[in-house]
Amino acid sequence: MNDTLRIVVVAPDLAITNPDDQHAARLAARSRMLRIGLLENNYNLVAAIPADTFLAERLAQLQPDLIIVDSESEARDALEHVVLATREAPRPIVMFTNDEDTTHVKDAVAAGVCAYIVAGLAPQRIRPILDVAMARFAHEQALRAELADARTELQDRKTIDRAKGLLMQRQGLSEQAAYEKLRKTAMDKGLKLGEVARRMLDMVDLLG
Repeated sequence: MNDTLRIVVVAPDLAITNPDDQHAARLAARSRMLRIGLLENNYNLVAAIPADTFLAERLAQLQPDLIIVDSESEARDALEHVVLATREAPRPIVMFTNDEDTTHVKDAVAAGVCAYIVAGLAPQRIRPILDVAMARFAHEQALRAELADARTELQDRKTIDRAKGLLMQRQGLSEQAAYEKLRKTAMDKGLKLGEVARRMLDMVDLLG
């Protein structure tokens, strides 16, 4: 349900200090429109915070499920702050902007932005945009997990092969016998085969 999705909006301060500043007025109107759209779509808008040096600490406290960057001329700086703040705990990022300079869209996507929307603040567009962003983020995280598992599996195979070779050399075992010895040790100790191989090699390195 939308009301369980915790959203934080990263945006400039809405306060307008100069009534004649049309740019600031447009930014404030955009931000209000975005927040109204989120509320109209029954999203849980947890907070609206600036993109400053305290962003990482604020996000760690708020624990949002999704981050919306609402910016215009400061889009690149705001995005850099958000990317740095979410490096240790990745979250889906959606960027809304009226800045039609798309030269840094590729960099934004590479940095982890799941959706980059130009002039897309109509309330009826918000829900499908966020749904797609969440789905894309989940898909990318699954791919990263699969890649990490594949790398770990490859490294484990290399480690097991080294451990087998060491047993074959020092104990005169066949390759199959060396493998069975490692496997039996892993079963007896309730460990994975790769972990047993790593421990054996670490011990050999320690003893010289």
